[in-house]
Amino acid sequence: MKILVWNEFAHEKTDERVRAIYPDGIHATIAAFLREEGHEVLTATLDDEGCGLSEALLDTVDVLIWWGHIRHGDVPDAVAELVQKKVLEGMGFIALHSAHHSKPFKRLMGTSCNLSWREDGDYELVWTANPSHPIAAGIDRYFKLAHEEVYGEPFDIPEADETVFLSSYEGGEVFRAGCCFYRGCGRIFYFQPGHETYPTYLQPEVQRVIKNAVLWAKPTYRAPLACPHVKKISP
Repeated sequence: MKILVWNEFAHEKTDERVRAIYPDGIHATIAAFLREEGHEVLTATLDDEGCGLSEALLDTVDVLIWWGHIRHGDVPDAVAELVQKKVLEGMGFIALHSAHHSKPFKRLMGTSCNLSWREDGDYELVWTANPSHPIAAGIDRYFKLAHEEVYGEPFDIPEADETVFLSSYEGGEVFRAGCCFYRGCGRIFYFQPGHETYPTYLQPEVQRVIKNAVLWAKPTYRAPLACPHVKKISP
């Protein structure tokens, strides 16, 4: 598989806490553990030319992984439209943590994607709601994150086609933490854990979920969307 890990790559440049956990960027950490699975993994960031997301490149990418937070608005609308187009044509898309507010994800969902949140170091329990789902392979009944940013309901997304994980927090909040969607020919997975100031992407269970997710999201059929005028079939 050919995977592209995209990261706005902002916090790592300005926040020592984040740099200490992800010295080469969140994208580099994710790319490294995916390469261990034998995939061809590329990375791109917001400040690359064209955000590192040309149509020629995306035509060859099986799955695009997206991490963003404080610079969603700096992603050009044309880039978001291109990502949406490629997902509808069959490219897999995985939105991580604050990518719920990314332009591509919001375009694909068609909603505000707003949610409740707070950041004070709560623990999080990620519960496996659908243990038979391929993305849940190798994951126990639940796993614990010692500290995570709290995301809580209501979460303004369409009803998921498949809900794989639910989360609960120290403060009592609950959240749909792992949701699958089918759009056009493409598959989308949203996965909530991954706040930049915590070592979430170093945790084996989180890595396993992402490794599983790229296999689930890989294209099964890719084709441009068309609206042809067709002739009546003669009996």
